[in-house]
Amino acid sequence: MIINILKDKPTKLFVILSGIFVANALIAEIIGVKIFSLEATLGLAPANLHILGDVYTFSMTAGVLLWPVVFIMTDIINEYYGVKGVRFLSVMAACLIVFAFFIFFWAIRLTPADFFVTSKVNSGVPNMDKAYQQILGQSSLIIIGSLTAFLVGQLVDVFAFHKIKKVTGEKKIWLRATGSTLISQLIDSFVVLFIAFYIGPKIYNPNGDFVWPLSLIISVCIINYMYKFAVAILLTPVIYWVHGIIERYLGHEKAAEMKQMAMNN
Repeated sequence: MIINILKDKPTKLFVILSGIFVANALIAEIIGVKIFSLEATLGLAPANLHILGDVYTFSMTAGVLLWPVVFIMTDIINEYYGVKGVRFLSVMAACLIVFAFFIFFWAIRLTPADFFVTSKVNSGVPNMDKAYQQILGQSSLIIIGSLTAFLVGQLVDVFAFHKIKKVTGEKKIWLRATGSTLISQLIDSFVVLFIAFYIGPKIYNPNGDFVWPLSLIISVCIINYMYKFAVAILLTPVIYWVHGIIERYLGHEKAAEMKQMAMNN
């Protein structure tokens, strides 16, 4: 049975795209705890952007490395499998992310072996168990904000994609793919930070941690979106490249049939 399923090209393609989609979404959530300096990484001087009276640089979550890939996969799946395909994978990815953090929650609470705690002292990590907790034990507010932004962004991406395609037809792949990504990334950039660092801490903040002021939230959102905007534009040729691979794999007739069914559904 499995062999027969994998011989069906559309099914096999969906499995491949699904794996890439879910893997990138999950990895982006895990690595997102790190904040990096884009300028320092590229060996450039700080941008020192003046936004709302303050000066900011491109300091972003490491998750931005992979979220553009997730949204490209969203558009590719949307193109050939329609709204139902994207909705199914979005919900499945969200459930798997929740499952992963549930496992992290319990793994953190396992009693560490004595040698594990001091195993990286010579590398500058005095307590490996504390480091493990800090990396994998992300704030529940960040997880809630990120998942909300992910699901809302996916729905907006699908809606914008189909609206643009209804107007342009099969032409202008760049417009519906890049355009829908730019719209959804705008939503994603603002939702996650507002929930995780502004709305959430105002409702529940037992430790009295620093609550980001509204001006800081908006400024960081703008900087993150500027980066995502630039990346979405730069990745436009990749969308055409992936489309070309899929068209050759499926055959033009089968690909056209799938795209028509995707639009009708």
